[in-house]
Amino acid sequence: MYANTETINFIKDYNYQTDNKDMKFTSIVIATYNQLDYTKLCIESIRKFTPKENYEIIIVDNNSTDNTVNWLRKQTDLKVIYNIENKGFPTACNQGIEISKGDSILLLNNDTVVTPNWLNNLQRALYSSEDIGGVGAISNYCSNYQQIPVFYKEIDELLKFASEINKSNSNLWENKVRLIGYCYMIKREVIDKVGMLDEIFTPGNFEDDDISFRIINEGYKLLLCKDVFIHHFGSVSFGKEANKFSNIIEINRNKFKEKWGFDAYYSANIRFDIISLITSEVNDKINVLEIGCGVGNTLLEIKNRYRNANLYGIESCEKSAQISSKLCNSINGDIESIDLPYQHNYFDYIIFSDVLEHLVNPWGTLEKLRKYLKEDGYILASIPNVMHISVLNNLINGRFRYEDSGILDKTHLRFFTLAEIEDLFNSTGFNIIYKATIQSPPNIEEEKLLNSLYQIVTSDLKDQYTVYQYLVKANKNIYR
Repeated sequence: MYANTETINFIKDYNYQTDNKDMKFTSIVIATYNQLDYTKLCIESIRKFTPKENYEIIIVDNNSTDNTVNWLRKQTDLKVIYNIENKGFPTACNQGIEISKGDSILLLNNDTVVTPNWLNNLQRALYSSEDIGGVGAISNYCSNYQQIPVFYKEIDELLKFASEINKSNSNLWENKVRLIGYCYMIKREVIDKVGMLDEIFTPGNFEDDDISFRIINEGYKLLLCKDVFIHHFGSVSFGKEANKFSNIIEINRNKFKEKWGFDAYYSANIRFDIISLITSEVNDKINVLEIGCGVGNTLLEIKNRYRNANLYGIESCEKSAQISSKLCNSINGDIESIDLPYQHNYFDYIIFSDVLEHLVNPWGTLEKLRKYLKEDGYILASIPNVMHISVLNNLINGRFRYEDSGILDKTHLRFFTLAEIEDLFNSTGFNIIYKATIQSPPNIEEEKLLNSLYQIVTSDLKDQYTVYQYLVKANKNIYR
């Protein structure tokens, strides 16, 4: 699908009647920098699929050098700020927020196409409860697990596709730790409390993570509305400068670390592989404890799937724990030294996602937690495999170099092979009832080493050289 005159005209001529029943007034803030065809298509879709009485469009143009400014000056239904320099996305959005009048603010990228019922459905979710601070939509192009597979190629197919999705349904609202700013709707009262976008993230990226965590810290919830689909072309402004875009992401990632004291990528990761090991029925009341829960994103995803789950977490990073404590019963502390406040035989699942290798005494920690696990409960763990061919290849070439992440993460204190993982659980009173592998295939040099190893090792070891990480599910050994 392309942003061109034909697509724009199709939107204009599309037969659709909007419904403004019980809607609040929303200020839609859009930052523009060139890419006029995308801007036209975005605005035309808003005009077509949004009740006129219920919104205002505020454009903040960052000194476009194409025909964008001339076109904007001819539009009578837009509020426009013309910057004489490119001030970046966060600053431009803040300029728009400052002159907005809406009950809610909707930050929208100019390379989006909104669809029937989009704003109605977002508003229903946003105002469904006083403790909802912000909402977002799903799309064809988005990070943070907000992307879904699509099969349309033309604008008419898009609208048909979206119309099937955009049917308000509270069962399709999911709690999130953060939302992406391409389509991000926030109550004005929330912005008044937490402040606007932090302009240290200029020209853009991580300002949406930052305001998301500030909203959570203020006691509000964020919802991803899977009953709202909009099209996102994606990275239109940065797409032609991929290297520059990557550099900006890395710079702002480090700015985020400096401000918050943790890495947003790492602490907000969702471990779907660990979640897949949970075999309870969706309506079961389960008690789940995650050791090293970060900001609570994996636990929150468990709650989205198991609505009756009781969530608990232990996190050693104080600032991460501060956020996760707003989402679940999370405490800040070192699992190896903290006194645990839980009842014995309480948890159905205790999760260790890449944690055991960070501990001084993982054996003692498993022993410590054994009494808090139900007799029919499970330990779920992911553990890197030091026997991976990449480690062996470096070792025989005289290198055992620690990295910022991976099997030889410089924060790892313990290293495990499959045999050592089995010994770890068996010696602490557990039976491994299931194990899965995350594979990492060898490169050409490692492949040569593998072929040599296969000549001298037993067959049961061969498969272990390409395993990057093991996933383990274990229960209590009742005969211990």
